[in-house]
Amino acid sequence: PQATRSMSLARLALLSTATLFLVWVSGAALATVETPPLCRTWPLCAAILPPRDGAAWLHLSHRFLTLVAGGLIMAVLWRAWRTRSSQALILVTATAGTVLFFSQALMGAQLVRHLGDPLNRAPLLGLHQASAVATWSTLVMLSTAAILDWPSPEPERLERPGAPRRKGLGRDLFLLTKPLVVALLLVTTYAGMVIGARALPSLWQTLWTLLFGFMAAGGSGAINQYIDRDDDQKMQRTQKRPIPSGRLTPAEALAFGVGLCLLAFYGMAAFVNLLAALLTLAGMIYYVVIYSLLLKKTTVQNIVIGGGAGAIPPLVGWAAATGGLNIPALFLFAVIFLWTPPHFWALALVRRKDYARAGVPMLPVVYGEQRTRWQIFLYTLELVGLTLLLPLFGLGGSLYLVGALMLGGWLLWSAWRVWQQGGNRLAWKMYRFSSLYLALWFVVLMLDRLR
Repeated sequence: PQATRSMSLARLALLSTATLFLVWVSGAALATVETPPLCRTWPLCAAILPPRDGAAWLHLSHRFLTLVAGGLIMAVLWRAWRTRSSQALILVTATAGTVLFFSQALMGAQLVRHLGDPLNRAPLLGLHQASAVATWSTLVMLSTAAILDWPSPEPERLERPGAPRRKGLGRDLFLLTKPLVVALLLVTTYAGMVIGARALPSLWQTLWTLLFGFMAAGGSGAINQYIDRDDDQKMQRTQKRPIPSGRLTPAEALAFGVGLCLLAFYGMAAFVNLLAALLTLAGMIYYVVIYSLLLKKTTVQNIVIGGGAGAIPPLVGWAAATGGLNIPALFLFAVIFLWTPPHFWALALVRRKDYARAGVPMLPVVYGEQRTRWQIFLYTLELVGLTLLLPLFGLGGSLYLVGALMLGGWLLWSAWRVWQQGGNRLAWKMYRFSSLYLALWFVVLMLDRLR
């Protein structure tokens, strides 16, 4: 039975790859026929129905083949998730290939809508072509892995036809996104939109930006949990996460995270703008590669340098609302960059034994509690000082200044108590309040910019 299932997935993958090749051939043929005005609607060519000549038939054939390829790729995705829950290569390539294929189709639809706009067509065309190459490469990898029945060191969990669905799968996938962390990031993203435009953004602009911002942060969080899966088993705070608890396999978490990240980038490019998409991509790479893979377990400065990942969302919001960036936008980045170390060091004081067991060189593990408490106060002082300087650079007026003084004074008092008195109780309060501080600080700045 296992061999039968393996060949079934392999046949589906090969058939999908072959059909995709036909989509490419028809698309290349369309590129040589100078008839773009014939087909300005998506997904059907209403202007040329019924077909009257070869060019019209070529347009319709290309879209029909795209529809067939999409159905086959969806079947591959379904079968991979049903029968290869612990094989990372197969699951990731099936998920990524599916997202890439539909993202390529989305870029094609956007090209149709921008026929008379060469400035916007150029980057969309580049993304469309790059996505085609990526989709093809991913499906070839999937087909090869399925044919060879790629071995996995993890126990295989094959589901028989008709078996009941796993309970709580959707909930566990949602928990992979770290929703509480993402909520704060979305607040800063929306604040960047309002502060940058000095106006409330439209409903659709807000919806798309926050939706794909959630996917970017959530997908990065899922990949981070895949990377940290062994360490999470050693830490009391993270032992109940979906991977260490055994509710999800590492392969499922990685595939889900990769899929969300790809959706976030292409969604931003299609429905927001290219600059916001590139900033979103930069944030995902920063968090997954620079912080999670390179910094977290190698340097005590992991949180200091890695804080840049969490500082990118307001830039995404600013770019989404204005189409560009300027110097004031960078101050929003700097505020979160300085806020991150004292926020996470307060947590590290409470969970220092966990970090020590996992081998994560957090500041209290390497240099002790006293130095950590002093660094918390020092960074908080610098943070509050920066927030009070923003009116000099055109960010914030009298309302903002009053709010920043009150919030900053409260945060400084909390940091002072952590430094002078110590203890886990005060450190935990500092950790909790610093999240509230950041959210309220952005709210005050938004209200001031709307006056």
